[in-house]
This record gives sequence, C-alpha cells and structure tokens, in this order.
Amino acid sequence: MQTLPKERRYETLSYLPPLSDAQIAKQVQYILNQGYIPAVEFNETSEPTELFWTMWKLPLFSAKTTQEVLGEVQSCRSQYANCYVRVVGFDNIKQCQVLSFIVHKPSRY
Repeated sequence: MQTLPKERRYETLSYLPPLSDAQIAKQVQYILNQGYIPAVEFNETSEPTELFWTMWKLPLFSAKTTQEVLGEVQSCRSQYANCYVRVVGFDNIKQCQVLSFIVHKPSRY
C-alpha cells in the first residue's frame, strides 16, 4: 500500500494543488451567488491554533463582481507577499464565517 507524502494542510481545498486565478474566480463567484459577503484576510502563519487573521480592509459588502474581489486579493498579495492570504465568505443571516480558502502561500513553503 502506498501513502501520500506528509505535507501541511491548511483550509478548505488544501488537498488540491494551488488554485489558479480562474479557479479562485469561480470560488469567489460561488460566494457572491450564495449571497455571502467576501473578505480578504492575511496572516504570517497558518497554524491551526491561529484563529484570528488580520482583515485586509473592510469586508466587501458592496462587491457585485468577482473582479472587485480579485482586485483586493491581488492588492493584498502584493502588499503582504510573505504572508498567507485567504478569502472568507460571511453569511449575514447566520452571522458567521461559512467558508474560507487559501489563495496565496509565502514562497518559503
């Protein structure tokens, strides 16, 4: 029996290869289609004990297109290239975060 090599797992979709910009756009479109509020967050580590990430600007309450969200993702990536960056979807009915996924990992990993 062969097993997969041990590697760090992060958030939702972490078992997949890094997402391309087109795949990230599809995930963001899903967030918008569900009526969730997208936000971009960053942090120096992605440890399971690290519950609170720093929010990049305010949540994108008025975002209607994927391009608006992807523009903020790209801005955060360029400003904090040495940090993990993730996109989060907030449900304003349940008043909680319902999904998140990593869109950028620092080059040191």
